[in-house]
Amino acid sequence: MLDSDLSPSGGVLTMMRLSDALFVFTRDCKFAYGPVQRETTKMTLTEFTPIPSLLGGALIGGAAVLLMAVSGRIAGISGIASRLWPPYLDREWLRRIAFILGLVLAPLVYGAVLGRMPLQSIEAGLPLLGVAGLLVGFGSVWGNGCTSGHGVCGLSRLSPRSLVATFIFMTTAAITVFIIRHAS
Repeated sequence: MLDSDLSPSGGVLTMMRLSDALFVFTRDCKFAYGPVQRETTKMTLTEFTPIPSLLGGALIGGAAVLLMAVSGRIAGISGIASRLWPPYLDREWLRRIAFILGLVLAPLVYGAVLGRMPLQSIEAGLPLLGVAGLLVGFGSVWGNGCTSGHGVCGLSRLSPRSLVATFIFMTTAAITVFIIRHAS
């Protein structure tokens, strides 16, 4: 890791491994980057974590209900993010900014409260991540919503369109994971 680049008083706030490089952010706002010099601990997404998953789901559901109750809007991230750009400069613009800032700042608050953040490991390179991001963006536009809009809010409203969209993206995700894990 990049221990020599980190101040002893700063402490590591978060680390992210991306392919063969490690990005490190410290509490005193320092940033380090370099090749991985030793084996890092990876978080396996298939671990059984019922309590954190239940709490996270309850927070997401509660936030979706609160947004619907307060503003009558669905908590679809792609729709909120896409309406940050013109011609959507309306009175809801500040709420959209606050919503997106909450998504970005929540992990930092988590890290500040617990004093650590889990290591996030992404094995794909930047070109593949770029293509994946474009495909997700295209799918969100083509499907008229994203996983949060359809999967959380649409299903809870018993929307048939959201049921079909959620079935399609969950099936696609399962097939993708199967291919990546089993194709060699």
